[in-house]
Amino acid sequence: MDAGEVQLTMRKLWVTLCAATCAMMVAAAPASAFKVVVDAGHGGRDPGAVSAGGLQEKYVNLDIAQRLRTELQKRGYEVAMTRDTDVYLSLAERVEFTNEQNADIFVSVHANSHPSTSAKGSMVLYYDAAYPQSDYPSSAEMTTWSDVSKMLARQTLDGVVAKAGTENDGLVPSAVYVVRMGTIPSVLVETAFLSNRSDAALLADAAVRQAMAEGIAAGIAEYAALPFPDIMNHWAKESIMRLKEKGIVNGINHYFYPDRPLTRAQFAAILDRTFHFEEPAADPNGSCQKLANADKGSAKPASGVTVTSNVYGGSGNCSPVPASFRDLPVTYWAYETLMKAAKLRYMDGYADGTIRPDQPITRAEAAALLDRIVGSKLPQTTKSFADVPADMWASKAIGRLYAAGIIGGVSDTQFAPSRSITRAEISAMMDRYVNGSQKP
Repeated sequence: MDAGEVQLTMRKLWVTLCAATCAMMVAAAPASAFKVVVDAGHGGRDPGAVSAGGLQEKYVNLDIAQRLRTELQKRGYEVAMTRDTDVYLSLAERVEFTNEQNADIFVSVHANSHPSTSAKGSMVLYYDAAYPQSDYPSSAEMTTWSDVSKMLARQTLDGVVAKAGTENDGLVPSAVYVVRMGTIPSVLVETAFLSNRSDAALLADAAVRQAMAEGIAAGIAEYAALPFPDIMNHWAKESIMRLKEKGIVNGINHYFYPDRPLTRAQFAAILDRTFHFEEPAADPNGSCQKLANADKGSAKPASGVTVTSNVYGGSGNCSPVPASFRDLPVTYWAYETLMKAAKLRYMDGYADGTIRPDQPITRAEAAALLDRIVGSKLPQTTKSFADVPADMWASKAIGRLYAAGIIGGVSDTQFAPSRSITRAEISAMMDRYVNGSQKP
């Protein structure tokens, strides 16, 4: 084997290993370590608050932020600093930097000031969607992260107060720019008051600044240990956690994103973890016969869904399974799962040679796919919805799953078949099947 052949072989091996590794990362574990953006407030031409003795906030903030970085790194977290030197950054630049980091949380470090020199203690600011301010609107993301930011604020405040011994001034719903305009859970820690003589003395003490950094880090660690903070108050929490414990669903890094649409590849992976897909026999007639014997619904799909006659409708048209799909490279994280699903006739491709792994899956499609696997085991009674005509391609699948208590409608009379199904809705559906829960 010459040098060129060796290089080609090694490249092929690398691609194979990459594909396997990527699949394991997405299917079984978080894709990356917990990442924190640490923001030292003020800097450069903006000194921030200044104590009676001349101590400038920008230096206090940077020192605590640097110490915080060290403490977080000791815990194995990844840290990105908005500034690591005495430079000026606008508020928009800080948020823009954070949005580029693909981080889990944003923590801004500040020292406080007040016209009354008696004000003292620590507080943590966060954006609360329950107290919107029309003059200071938030980003759409921060509105959805409101409860999670509050949870992070509570953990960090408890950590600072416990470690540094400062007075607890509580959590403060706020419209400050950096906690309302980002895209991830965000808080601003006011460590102590430079305008208060005793607090200023604490901030001037390197040992106290170290304790504050350790306290913030401890609070972040408590938060990071929470399983899916974004489902703590969600209606589907119990279903999600039961499936997580069984290894059927997992999060995206540290969060679950319950209201995000589920993709076709993600649903195939969930089905595979539930039913353990195996490669079909060389003769595919068994799979074809299963489809041929299935209910023959209309070949016309729900509005907005483009499928061929043998996709989801169970028409019995057993066209050959393609050896590959043009939008499914072997390096794609769910390549093997999707190919097995296609060979088993659980999931079909489209007429243009694609399988569209990253396309959101509709509620009708999800019902039809699950029904393909379990429908023959269910009572053949059905339930009708006003927006699911009897001749619709997925009507019998929807009806069977509803009658069996596996899937619910969006109301008593509406199913919303063409709407993308969310990660929470899928979790509820699979939980009802796996654990025998009843429909709501």
